[in-house]
Amino acid sequence: MERRVELVTIDEVRAAAGRLTGVTEATPVERSRAIATAAGIDEVWLKCENLQRTGSFKLRGAYNRIAQLSPDERRRGVVCASAGNHAQGVALAASLQGVASTVFMPIEAPLPKVDATDAYGAEVRLVGETFDGALAEAIAFAEREGSVFVHPFDHPDIIAGQGTAGLELVDQVPDAGTVVVSVGGGGLISGVAVALRALRPDVRIVGVQAIGSASFPPSLAAGEPVALPSVDTIADGIAVKRPGELTFAHVRDLVDEVVAVTDAELSRAVVMLLERAKLVAEPAGAAAVAALLAGRGTLGDGPIVAIVSGGNIDPLVLQHLVTGGLTAENRYVTLRTRVPDAPGELARLLRTVADTRANVVGVQHHRVGSRLALGQVEVIIELETRGAEHVARIHEVLGASGYPTAAL
Repeated sequence: MERRVELVTIDEVRAAAGRLTGVTEATPVERSRAIATAAGIDEVWLKCENLQRTGSFKLRGAYNRIAQLSPDERRRGVVCASAGNHAQGVALAASLQGVASTVFMPIEAPLPKVDATDAYGAEVRLVGETFDGALAEAIAFAEREGSVFVHPFDHPDIIAGQGTAGLELVDQVPDAGTVVVSVGGGGLISGVAVALRALRPDVRIVGVQAIGSASFPPSLAAGEPVALPSVDTIADGIAVKRPGELTFAHVRDLVDEVVAVTDAELSRAVVMLLERAKLVAEPAGAAAVAALLAGRGTLGDGPIVAIVSGGNIDPLVLQHLVTGGLTAENRYVTLRTRVPDAPGELARLLRTVADTRANVVGVQHHRVGSRLALGQVEVIIELETRGAEHVARIHEVLGASGYPTAAL
């Protein structure tokens, strides 16, 4: 039998907007011609929730939830589990309202998110290898201590708070034809869908998940929330095994489509946002843009709005993603070749590379290897290049100069 639950209303979203006045930012929308061109779309706008306080949309829902606690609940404090963004939202929301907060995070949670959560005033406890482990500990703590558990997505007050981003969108891009939203547990897209369906019922709403944690497509097919056996994605912010009962109902009834993107596509979107839109986004925050660039989802007529939902990314992870993104675009390549084991040969090779106008980033050479004949040295070169045609030219020039090449 199909489960029916009561959906959040537009009045609840509007009430949340009133509570958030002076607390959250009305984040800007920026037109991106570069992303539109790359995606083959006439007009693309970015809703920059990565510029929200705490670096993501999560403060909206967390503050709205805590603001409605009774005096007794406030005295008992709040507790949550999160890989990072919800943790920061709860920590700041609680501190702003004078409520104690305890946040359970996975042991491997990104350090910048852990440090930020602590700085916002929460007591941080690192437990469990995954979000599920942290969640179990948080629920047990709430039951034991009497604290109020603040769910990351599956609560009406959370959904209503996230829906305030949708209210802003209606005013900012009133002629939007499609709104594309990243999806983990579904709190953001549920709230945004409530606002849009009430005020712009004709707009198309598309959700985007990481393919390694895409729990909504099988759940929608089954007619009920279905748990994945495991999740595997670089997008820790949307790595959720199972939709919530409430968010599932909202997505089922209000959202047109949920698609999935690969980690490579997420990486490409992070790099595109950084380089062309001058926006720092984490992989989960870039999911909507990744879907546009990959051509996923059916788009309606009119401008497209992609919500950039978060920007809390470890600089080391960002460095790795940038390198991977540049590699995918043939702007960073690693080649293997061989040179005679004689003085001056490495210099001759590098002069030949310089003649192609490639920039050498790193060089390694090895005298021992199963592929090497006596008197040969293997050389591995990392290069900054200008695209696929430039890379092909480098292979051609080196081969003609007596240096057989292979890409790594």
